[in-house]
Amino acid sequence: MRRPLIGITAYVEPARWSVWDTRAVLIPESYVRMVHDAGGRAVVVPPLDEDASDLIRRLDGVVLAGGADVEPARYGAAAHPRTVTRPDRDAGELAVARAAVELDRPVLGVCRGMELLAVAYGGTLHQHLPDLLGNERHQPAPGVQGGHQAHFLAGSRVAKIFGPTTDVNSYHHQAIDDPGRLSVTGWADDDVIEAVEDPSRRFVVGVQWHPEAQSDVRPFAALVEAA
Repeated sequence: MRRPLIGITAYVEPARWSVWDTRAVLIPESYVRMVHDAGGRAVVVPPLDEDASDLIRRLDGVVLAGGADVEPARYGAAAHPRTVTRPDRDAGELAVARAAVELDRPVLGVCRGMELLAVAYGGTLHQHLPDLLGNERHQPAPGVQGGHQAHFLAGSRVAKIFGPTTDVNSYHHQAIDDPGRLSVTGWADDDVIEAVEDPSRRFVVGVQWHPEAQSDVRPFAALVEAA
């Protein structure tokens, strides 16, 4: 059987390799490895600000990858001093997310990808969790992931993937405030939203942590199965 073709949205960042020092379109290898291990074939999707419908019709599923904060103007808010954005990614990835939902292609949002899904569904974000929680447990230090448990709504898609609870790794200082038209189906013990989904679609799931960094193939396998 043909492996399902899974697009992974890409970062655009300054990068260095060999003798080169330039802006590059890139994604962490862990995303590619998880898609491959799940039975899919990964394709890099650069952030192009245009109608994405033609692209999405060629794909069997989409991973919205992690990264910088979503631009607050996208959900009608002023920027917090700690908000760091990549507007070029926002434009391209929102087009990809909306086209995928409209065409009913399976979508998995990871960390920023989950937050982007919420914005695409009309929701809003908390811009800096330490202001809300009084701690930095979800992003302890630069380059250091936090760890905690998440619990899931019985009968939800994420509960079928992960069971009633699972240990997660987190690296985010933002989180969903209002999920818009998405259903909230997972929480941390401090009530930070950890998972969302759209039960009206074949597969639209967002997780706030980084399963690819844990080598946790389960959500990628569920995406590929749906694709």
